[in-house]
Amino acid sequence: MTLSKASSAAALLDWYRAMGVDEAIGDAGIDRFAEAAAARAKPEPAPPPTEARQSSPPAGPRREFASLAPDEAVMDARERARGANTLEELEKALSGFEGCPLKATAKNTCFKRGSDEARVMFIGEGPGRDEDLQGLPFVGRAGKLLDKMLTAISLTEDDAYVTNIVYWRPPGNRTPTLQEVQACIPFLERQVELLDPDYLVLIGGPASQNLLGTKEGIMRLRGKWRDCEIGGKARKALPMLHPAYLLRNPAAKRQAWRDLLTLKTALEKTDET
Repeated sequence: MTLSKASSAAALLDWYRAMGVDEAIGDAGIDRFAEAAAARAKPEPAPPPTEARQSSPPAGPRREFASLAPDEAVMDARERARGANTLEELEKALSGFEGCPLKATAKNTCFKRGSDEARVMFIGEGPGRDEDLQGLPFVGRAGKLLDKMLTAISLTEDDAYVTNIVYWRPPGNRTPTLQEVQACIPFLERQVELLDPDYLVLIGGPASQNLLGTKEGIMRLRGKWRDCEIGGKARKALPMLHPAYLLRNPAAKRQAWRDLLTLKTALEKTDET
């Protein structure tokens, strides 16, 4: 029995050496569980005084949401838009406008892309993530598809002018609210007046419904020329499926192609006269 205990002790020592133990720390064992329980029993320190908590460095500058009431925002937008006599002046007027809440959360204003001498004005819903980063409308996946669609009917950048019914990205790419659209519409209408294109193409449901003053869905509106009065002038507008919708529903590209052919036919007739 004694030999067995000695052998066990020797084996334990050998194991300690193998594990790197080369000295004894103390003769008495330490109850680590009791230490942990005693630490938990200590009361938590009181929070610092309010003054101390407020002494931390202030956060960086934060853009505030528009403080104008909806009616005031629309009146301000109309006044600024009427004062612009060129597209360049209109863009500058828009940059100083604070009446649309979307501006507070967007990185950039997306005024337009394309030629100021364009024959066709394409009007979409609103900027997305890529557009917000670059400050240009229709430059993401949907924009690239739109460019391919225009190339298919021989339209170049010199023939097209692209914008949206709102100039700042709605958070999460949601549909713009009525208040947001109404704040931007005076600038858009003036944009149409100053560009004075031969035709308008309304891309997607929100753009078509807001500019045509209807609640009809895009599937009923698309592919047919509609009258759209802007700036006291009746203009021909063609509602069309949004490229973002076509990316989600490739089978609808056949309908979009028919809409494009409708536009192409109108342009060819204009060239003949």
